[in-house]
Amino acid sequence: MVNVKAKGDEIRRRFPRIVMNLVMAVIFWLIDIFVPPTVSGIVVPGLNTNADLLIWIVTTMVMAIFLIRALSDALVLGDILTDIVVRRLGIKEERSPKRAARDLIYIIIIILVVTAVSPVLTYIEQIGYLLTTITTYIALGLIIILIYDIGRILYRIIEQKAELLADRLVQTAERTKSSE
Repeated sequence: MVNVKAKGDEIRRRFPRIVMNLVMAVIFWLIDIFVPPTVSGIVVPGLNTNADLLIWIVTTMVMAIFLIRALSDALVLGDILTDIVVRRLGIKEERSPKRAARDLIYIIIIILVVTAVSPVLTYIEQIGYLLTTITTYIALGLIIILIYDIGRILYRIIEQKAELLADRLVQTAERTKSSE
């Protein structure tokens, strides 16, 4: 009962933080859309950078910070949700399904980070395209590894369930045979 109360307290504490971080990320995303066009063509003295690019980079970074904060809280809530789902499915082994869920979350995080970083990298003179390509291939490799791990985990879970079903069928067949 204490464990259930602790999980409830954790949900009550983290869910509002996730909502507020997502709201702030949306606000900065809207700023990112509407403010840079209003200052296009203006060069920031001393930096020799367009003001719209500078505003875009700053708002994107702030938005990323809020998204990362929301994702860190979502990971904890994801663990709690995974525990609930695993318990409902009757799976005794907690590690494998939890790790598969984490792998899926890591895949989503990798996709989000690469999507956010790639446009910034393209602005780097001469090597921007190369950095974007390298980042994409590294992300692809990590995603393939994580998908493989999820496949192994799911295979192990399905194999355990199939063995359990086979054992039950054998027991039923033996009971039927002995009652004849």
